[in-house]
Amino acid sequence: MHIRILDKYIFREVTLAFIFGICAFSAVFIGSGTLFRIAQYITDYGASLQSVAKIFVLGLPNIIMWTFPMSMLLAVLLTFGRLSSSSEITAMKSCGIGFSRIAAPAILLGFFVSMVAIAFNEYVVPWANTAYSNVLHYEIKHNTAPKSQEHIIFKDIQEGKIHQLVYAQMYNADSKSMHGVTMQDYDKDGQIAHVETAAYATWDGEMWTLHDGMLYDVTDGRSEHRMRFDTQVLPINTSPTQIIREQKKPEELTMKELKEQIDIMKTQFVDTNKLQAELYQRVTVPMASLIFALIGVPLGLQPTRNSSSKGFAMSVIIIFFYYAVMTMSNAIARGGLLPPLLAVWIPNIIGLVAGLVLIRKASH
Repeated sequence: MHIRILDKYIFREVTLAFIFGICAFSAVFIGSGTLFRIAQYITDYGASLQSVAKIFVLGLPNIIMWTFPMSMLLAVLLTFGRLSSSSEITAMKSCGIGFSRIAAPAILLGFFVSMVAIAFNEYVVPWANTAYSNVLHYEIKHNTAPKSQEHIIFKDIQEGKIHQLVYAQMYNADSKSMHGVTMQDYDKDGQIAHVETAAYATWDGEMWTLHDGMLYDVTDGRSEHRMRFDTQVLPINTSPTQIIREQKKPEELTMKELKEQIDIMKTQFVDTNKLQAELYQRVTVPMASLIFALIGVPLGLQPTRNSSSKGFAMSVIIIFFYYAVMTMSNAIARGGLLPPLLAVWIPNIIGLVAGLVLIRKASH
């Protein structure tokens, strides 16, 4: 019974400090970045109050997602630092309560926050980023004309199954042409049945025309009946404006969409390290909340009179080190020096090892 009361007490204290951390760190990000950009949109583009309000609200989810790990670390350091400085930890130990029982509520909360952050990063952040981008480009900057862009992907989905896929290495806005075009038709079982490739495709205002290409049927994964052509009508009526508006940046894609895009680009022998790093970070960054809880509990238990100031200082140092390593590992992943899956996990692996070592020392 006493243990349950203790768990609730620690859980409540860490939760309150965690909420404070989210508000504090979000305010820092908003003050240092968001408000500056909003002021720039107003002065450079004459953005309306309604558009500015949309930008502000839609930018919050991405900011909050990054504050989850920071807030978890700060909350644990502040809570356990205060409990230690007020001799509450000593009182708990004198009652026979071990380190693992004292640390359990905070670590469980760290795990819970990590799971919530993964879901938040999957279902809220991509949608908000897409809406943010649309408001910025079409309401504030009034960029209605399509821009040149690499890696164009257009999918025709019917009854929940992909019917047709068009991939282009690049769209040239000046000539209204797509280069390195591949079109794949799928049968009712989701298998590729027909493929057309072309050096480029042009838009005449009504339809796309493929130039200098080849078409062939596919049976049991093998190509048959190959035939070259000079020109061929691409059976899609989607205009360049519509196609470009459907393209999303990596941060606007869900994990499922990222996996699909990686698979598509691999079939075209395109380097996908950047997308793979983005995909795996959708898990590693949220999991940092658990890692920081493991690190913060033993560090917070160190006896000190100025627990709050020390907690802030330690959290800043640890956060800086973690994100510095994360930036380097992301560059390593994108450069292909290590497999992206391994590279993006480097900060969490280092943090996990450090946390386990600190917990082992504190438990003794």
